[in-house]
Amino acid sequence: MPSMGPVRHVRAGVLDIGYVEAGPVDGPAVLLMHGFPYDIHAYAEVAPRLAAAGCRVVVPYLRGYGPTRFISEATPRSGEQAALGADLLALMDALGIARAVLAGYDWGGRAACVVAALWPERCAGLVSFNSYNIQNIARAMAPERAVREHKLWYQYFFHSERGRAALTADRRDVCGLLWRQWSPTWHFDDATFERSARAFDNPDFVDVVIHSYRHRFGLVAGDPAYAQMERRLAAQPVITVPSITFDGMDDGVRPPADASVHADRFSGPRSHRLVPGVGHNMPQEAPGAFADAVKELVLSAEPNP
Repeated sequence: MPSMGPVRHVRAGVLDIGYVEAGPVDGPAVLLMHGFPYDIHAYAEVAPRLAAAGCRVVVPYLRGYGPTRFISEATPRSGEQAALGADLLALMDALGIARAVLAGYDWGGRAACVVAALWPERCAGLVSFNSYNIQNIARAMAPERAVREHKLWYQYFFHSERGRAALTADRRDVCGLLWRQWSPTWHFDDATFERSARAFDNPDFVDVVIHSYRHRFGLVAGDPAYAQMERRLAAQPVITVPSITFDGMDDGVRPPADASVHADRFSGPRSHRLVPGVGHNMPQEAPGAFADAVKELVLSAEPNP
């Protein structure tokens, strides 16, 4: 299995963030953001491709994962979308990255969408799996058809203390099932799962996950520090930066959708692509296609000679 290289640390906002970096420090910056319940190894085959193309590649562990830690015990262990976006912006500031191509899926894709929508001057381009990934919390209690609802069982499970207890007692059991359900055609082995599952041993993992899945339904309050940002996100801001969006044809949690579904949330250039044979973890299942999309945006963002 490809190595991600040594983990570095930087203080950024409320976190001490663990991250890996590859490629020339003066290359065009790319930040690769993982989702739940995964970790930086989702990009083990994407990052080297981008580094070889001359990019400065940064892959951070999200709050609640791996070696990333909260600086203060007093900071709420929030998993809300504004917190994820704020963490990404703080990381860019801490590393002196003024502008970057932002790429991600699931929670990481949400962080990238938040920054792209609210701080477009910091985003040279966006690669987002599942397209517009900013939550519409005001409509969270509007039910969908049963065929869609049953795939969200884990979210409703986490709303209960029984769900918290299950995740606390055996996070590998819960997360391993999600890997299998969400990517039914991806035949990963035990070693691949365990390499990422070590990141779930973070002492804040359960609290951040539970808060995330309760906050997005309006069941718990957010961190007051992000209240203003959440109000801006509630307006469902349009993404204006050049974007490439993906859906996996075999995604077991978010069914593939036509580009028209989120067309009104993108006003800049956008290419939407359906990827056959891919579930929910596209960077790890189809690293070549994911890396190519990032490179496409990097090239389009570079000034013409």
